[in-house]
Amino acid sequence: MSRDAAAGRLTLSHDVGDTDPPLLETTIGEALASAAERFAEREALVDVPSGRRWTYAQLRQDVRCLATGLHRAGVRPGDRVGIWGPNSWEWTLTQFATAEIGAILVNINPSYRQHELNYVLEQSGISAVVASDTFRTQDYPAMLTAAEEELGALQLRVIMGDETWQQLMSTQADEELLDELAAGLSNTDPINIQYTSGTTGFPKGATLTHRNILNNGFFVGEVNRYTEQDRICIPVPFYHCFGMVMGNLAALTHGSAAVIPAPSFDPGATLSTVQDERCTSLYGVPTMFIAELNLENFDDYDLSSLRTGIMAGSPCPEEIMRQVIDRMNMAEVTICYGMTETSPVSLQTRPDDELELRVSTVGRVVPHAEVKVADPHTGETLPVGTDGELCTRGYLVMSRYWNNPEKTREAIDDDGWMHTGDLGQMDAHGNVRVTGRIKDMVLRGGENIYPREVEEVLYTHPDIIDAQVIGVPDDTYGEEVMAWVRLAKDAEPLSARALREFCADRLARYKIPRYVVIVDEFPTTVTGKVRKVEMRERSLQLLDTPGAVDDARAQ
Repeated sequence: MSRDAAAGRLTLSHDVGDTDPPLLETTIGEALASAAERFAEREALVDVPSGRRWTYAQLRQDVRCLATGLHRAGVRPGDRVGIWGPNSWEWTLTQFATAEIGAILVNINPSYRQHELNYVLEQSGISAVVASDTFRTQDYPAMLTAAEEELGALQLRVIMGDETWQQLMSTQADEELLDELAAGLSNTDPINIQYTSGTTGFPKGATLTHRNILNNGFFVGEVNRYTEQDRICIPVPFYHCFGMVMGNLAALTHGSAAVIPAPSFDPGATLSTVQDERCTSLYGVPTMFIAELNLENFDDYDLSSLRTGIMAGSPCPEEIMRQVIDRMNMAEVTICYGMTETSPVSLQTRPDDELELRVSTVGRVVPHAEVKVADPHTGETLPVGTDGELCTRGYLVMSRYWNNPEKTREAIDDDGWMHTGDLGQMDAHGNVRVTGRIKDMVLRGGENIYPREVEEVLYTHPDIIDAQVIGVPDDTYGEEVMAWVRLAKDAEPLSARALREFCADRLARYKIPRYVVIVDEFPTTVTGKVRKVEMRERSLQLLDTPGAVDDARAQ
């Protein structure tokens, strides 16, 4: 890190986070014991769909009953236990119970199809699965049976709510056994495997320790100024870090309440929960906040209890951020940036940052971490204001990809830097602006085009409520710019020519989209991230279909 001593500003794109307060050096089980002692009668968990509630004392007691039941069923430290299902109180209890006995929780995407399930079961060596009965069109028990027929029987198979679950939960907690197991655990033990989205090839299992995720949850909560008075509404999925780390573990480390509004995202259920449970914090990706703000009865909800929250997953349009602050009462909302491999948050805006910083940047490095912007080819740290690859180092970097040393070496260099694959630039104060994915950058006629820049202009169009920009093959220029847009209700159809005219004095000519596709929704992951890989695949099909794409040059 290099600073101009006189101005106190960075000259190179490298910044180091604060080191006060110190890192937590406990296991998740020890953190739960501490919370149960300090906040015994404070509400810890609320599951709105089931109507169930736990204080911290009650939560720890039920967690230890479940942990004892799992151990008696044969689960041992280091064993991989799959958790498969949407958000529920059972999910949270399983998260903490596996940590109590040192088993490694493997998060299984609720939307996985049979071949994806089979891959994860085999790749991680799962011996036990705790699953929901059904979710949407998924019949989990039937899919597990099919997997066992191909891969061999599981040691333990538990379906939430049926007799297998009841048997585990009715077990009397064996305090002596659990204390003995706890004494043999270390906070650097792997405790969680999360499979990355797998936009190319099979997903990789990011392996995270107690130390990784407990501290990340704690420091995200510190930046958001959480205390035991806070109540966090968590409509984002538990199977991802956003729900189980930034949600459950941020709550645990501050004595806050984790509130589950629904099994999966439902904008009405989310706002009803905020109102009825007097939540002070709300999480979501931008598309979730857009859906909430666009509810016809939005103004009927009392959101006056809200103070803060977290928006992450993709860039936030300025107009949406203004509405979140003004109409949802979230004056202290923060933006988080990161990846599963970094537990996940490495950069975060601060509650008192100006609006401009919260929409144009993803904030500054979080405590006890380092961030730099480097030349993607040489690894050299670049001057401030220069585009390069974002890299992160510190306690938050995963231990490895499970059983994949080759991919681990590709991602983490010899100096411990995690290479994110994201392009960005850092200003002199350490604020980072993400300009895109290295692989998403559009190269048109030798010119680099960053989709984020084009998207920000499209967001200012009065009829566009959301926009995504990609590159598609072109015989003349190598690539051309295509815009996928969602229009406001009752908006007139938008032609490519009209969009180009709108952009004419706002973007350089080579950056203006040639193609426009009007859609009702974008392809997304379960966490709400837009899948640009899928958009490109579908765009190639659309370009081969007469009339499916509006081409400005054809008009």
